[in-house]
Amino acid sequence: MRRDLAVCLLLVLCTAAVYAQTFRHPFIPYDDNEYVYENPHVLRGLTWEGVGWALTSLRASNWHPLTWLSHMLDCELFGLRPGYHHLVNVLLHILNSLLLYLALRRMTGAVWRSAAVAALFALHPLHVESVAWVAERKDLLCALFFMITLHAYAWYAARPSRARYGLVFGSLALGLAAKPMLVTVPFVLLLLDYWPLERLRAAEDAGPAGAGEIPRRGPEKRGAGLPRLLVEKTPLFALAAFSCIITFIAQQRGGATASTHVVPLGVRTANALVSYAAYAGKMLWPRGLAVFYPYRASVSTAEWAGAALLLAGVTWLVIRAGRRRGYLAVGWFWYLGMLVPVIGLVQVGRQSMADRYTYLPLIGLFLMGAWGAADLAARRRRGRAVLAVAAAAALLACMAGTRARVRDWRNGVTLFEQALRVTKDNALAHNNLGLALEEGGRTEEAIRHYREALRIDPAMDNAHGNLGNALIEQGRREEGIREYEQALRINPGSVRAHNNLGNALMAEGKTGEAIRHYREALRIDPDQAAAHSNLGNALMAEGKGDQAIRQYREALRIDPADFRAHNNLGLALARQGRGDEGAARIREALRLEPDYADAHYNLGVVLAGQGRRDEAARQYRQAVRIDPRHVKANLELGVLSLKHGRLEEAAGHFRGALAGDPGDAEAHRGLALALSRQGKTGEAVEHYRAAIRLRPDDPRPCNNLAWILATHPDPALRNGAEAVRLAQRACTLWKQRDPNLLDTLAAAYAEAGRFPEAVATIEEAVALAKETGRQDLLPELEKRRQRYQAKLPYREAPAPHRPGGKGEP
Repeated sequence: MRRDLAVCLLLVLCTAAVYAQTFRHPFIPYDDNEYVYENPHVLRGLTWEGVGWALTSLRASNWHPLTWLSHMLDCELFGLRPGYHHLVNVLLHILNSLLLYLALRRMTGAVWRSAAVAALFALHPLHVESVAWVAERKDLLCALFFMITLHAYAWYAARPSRARYGLVFGSLALGLAAKPMLVTVPFVLLLLDYWPLERLRAAEDAGPAGAGEIPRRGPEKRGAGLPRLLVEKTPLFALAAFSCIITFIAQQRGGATASTHVVPLGVRTANALVSYAAYAGKMLWPRGLAVFYPYRASVSTAEWAGAALLLAGVTWLVIRAGRRRGYLAVGWFWYLGMLVPVIGLVQVGRQSMADRYTYLPLIGLFLMGAWGAADLAARRRRGRAVLAVAAAAALLACMAGTRARVRDWRNGVTLFEQALRVTKDNALAHNNLGLALEEGGRTEEAIRHYREALRIDPAMDNAHGNLGNALIEQGRREEGIREYEQALRINPGSVRAHNNLGNALMAEGKTGEAIRHYREALRIDPDQAAAHSNLGNALMAEGKGDQAIRQYREALRIDPADFRAHNNLGLALARQGRGDEGAARIREALRLEPDYADAHYNLGVVLAGQGRRDEAARQYRQAVRIDPRHVKANLELGVLSLKHGRLEEAAGHFRGALAGDPGDAEAHRGLALALSRQGKTGEAVEHYRAAIRLRPDDPRPCNNLAWILATHPDPALRNGAEAVRLAQRACTLWKQRDPNLLDTLAAAYAEAGRFPEAVATIEEAVALAKETGRQDLLPELEKRRQRYQAKLPYREAPAPHRPGGKGEP
């Protein structure tokens, strides 16, 4: 017992030491999004609705409800703090290592050999992928129930009973519900019957057994016989067959399996032979490990033939030695058999092999090594001492290699850069490195990697979609749209490409086309909260408020934590006159995401519509505090500052709006107003010109610039002909006659020397001011009429424009 405790303590300490660094690691942009941080069902934590979804979902081309529930529990307990998700993985790996040691110790009675196998399992670099990758929780969970199955089977074999058999069946069922890797476990149990449990004896020693019969209570007969043991495991074979059927359906629906037309059976067989040999080689010398090994279209005859000869030779040797050293046959066929589901005969995904696939199969090779080394040492003088030193050196080397391999997993950039160093033509690594770089704001580098991925594999729809996203981010919308369209030509069922293309088309003002793509995304996957929310935005743009509200509510049913959907729903409700409901929804968005600048701005809009202008201004300021370049909030604050005569403050807000969108005409016009009132007329002129260029149908900047060009005391700024053109355009664009616009046109005529027209126009302005009750304008208009009658142009005093902007309609 004390030795067992010592072994367990050492296993815990050594494993924790090499994997502790994962607590500082982030999520990886490779399946972690699918399994955790972009999966709304998982993000909600543990709910009854989530349990129902986990039990019925075939998402990620698998049926593994236990895995989904595990991730849900993590989110329930830890939210999206990745360190704790990694910590759970490490704890499960440690538990698996301890249970493996205890199972082997129980079945064989060998302490140090069992400890060696468990230590190799815990510390081998090939197992880093299963532990350091949050999305591979399924490996660890399925292994946990595999270890429990081993314990339950050893307990059952010691004294068979229905209750003990039920525990074997139940633990295997739970393992299969975590990952279908365990479909070969009934064969593994048959191997254990041969060694070390020694339940397999000549058939004549066994009594008859009916189909599916479980032995009666009482001590197990020595020599149960192969037929009886096969019958005994019939329920387990049936369970494995059920898991195979469900997995096949899930992978077919998810499009994860490649047809024999794409990857011929001959190529698969050759790759499988080479992979068997490669895994064994990497176990002995774990160099050149990568998160993804690209599939090769062809394998040389020398490679596959050499691998086949190696496998056949080892198989022949272990069969010959199996009668005297049962661990050799058991270890070898454990390794060969447990790899069958993932060796590539049924090709799933684009990889030729994967380190994670060795998590359980390598136990067989570890068994061969530990027991074989012990046998060799027993025949040599001082063999045990030599073996102890060699074992310690091997484990220290494993610890060093594993620690270094774990460092590769510290973020997506380091992980995929390392994969590119040790593999060739790795399109997926280029694509995923691009994603990791883009997340870090290195968009130009990301684009280069997306293009390299497409050079290697032009049919990689994900790379086209990711390149489209990056181009859109750079403002290259037309190029981005072409990439989305290419992604959909390759894979018309890409939900992400339909949704992103819809967003790009919305930005182009093509709302109808965008709606078509959002609806197609939802036809393919109705559980896409983002697509529901985006469809709601498009419907709002078409004035279909009721339909938009239904889409926002559906998005929130799928993902109640979608703060953007709360915000959009709030806006939609407010536009229907339901201001209080709208404000409540936007406040919920801010509760979920306090630094959501758009929600602060939108809440300000709703409050302003309710007449609560001071509260609205506070929300606008909060939006600008979070995002100093927030265009709309800066515009609102700029207008408020202008009204209160705070010209410097107004100019600052309009500059902030232009930092967010240099093409915003309103920001240029507002900044021009603030600058002109500060006497900075030269700067104001440039911003008026920008506003006119960006929005040529707006009469206000035309009128204001015409006034400056006609009346400014500095002759360098005056231009009568241009002033006339601008003032005439303003009068044409303004649908109703306005005395201010006529006043500006009269001043422009006067500056151009066209005094009769100036007099006629100012008299028209006077008459219109009287007619419309604008008595406040009459003194200035009369003063200017006298000047024009005297054939004198009007000049502004050398001071800033008065508040309100002279000539502003």
